[in-house]
Amino acid sequence: MGWGGKILGGTLGMLAAGPMGAALGAFIGHQFDNGSAGFAGFLGGGAPNPARVNELFFPTTFRVMGHIAKADGRVSEQEIASARAVMQALRLNPEQVRIAIGYFYEGKQADFSLDEALAPLRMALAPYPDLARYFIEIQLQAALAGNGLADLPRARLRRAAQLLGLNAMDFARLESILRWSEQNASAASADADARVQRAYEVMEARADMSDEQVVKAYRRQMSRHHPDKLRANGLPDSMVEHAKERTQQIQAAYELIRERRGMR
Repeated sequence: MGWGGKILGGTLGMLAAGPMGAALGAFIGHQFDNGSAGFAGFLGGGAPNPARVNELFFPTTFRVMGHIAKADGRVSEQEIASARAVMQALRLNPEQVRIAIGYFYEGKQADFSLDEALAPLRMALAPYPDLARYFIEIQLQAALAGNGLADLPRARLRRAAQLLGLNAMDFARLESILRWSEQNASAASADADARVQRAYEVMEARADMSDEQVVKAYRRQMSRHHPDKLRANGLPDSMVEHAKERTQQIQAAYELIRERRGMR
């Protein structure tokens, strides 16, 4: 059963309103075609094996999601709704939903081992570091929607991130980007300084950079996520719209920074 491609592509629909799905989704074709090995040595993986990723990604996603949801002792209605939102975004048929719910239930069990569950995926994702990051982004999105990322779920999620090769800074940046997206949707109520700071993070820039450095960071991000370039690198046409959304988010972050700095 080909689960990996379905969750990698379909979940992008759910995440399209925020930067994370588009950001990582835009790299999926490129990563699979080229076997990027950024964290491969750290993760201890072998040769690229998309079939193995395809086999593991779907069940591990819902098992870990259930495990994180149960971190505080019970799974709330909001957390269940959040998990079902993922299933709905994937357009799973009733049988597939039943299977996904089964995986979610497995993750809720007291004897579920996060380390053991992630070990095979860790190996499979080693040549695809952006997919490891993407996996954590899916979990972050579900946790933020389900429990607001309370302390106990956060601890489990940070452990999952660590197991897949993301450090504390990576995790903090992903969370900040997601929260920035939520606040940006209601800009009038968001703290202006916080929005600007998160805009820097979206562009992977810093407030202490010169204007010239900020422009270079902006151009680097736009080049990295440009739909035509990604299509040329193997991005499926079905994901091009998500790449476009990502560039729009980068543009919005850049315009916010330009306004704050008084840049022309």
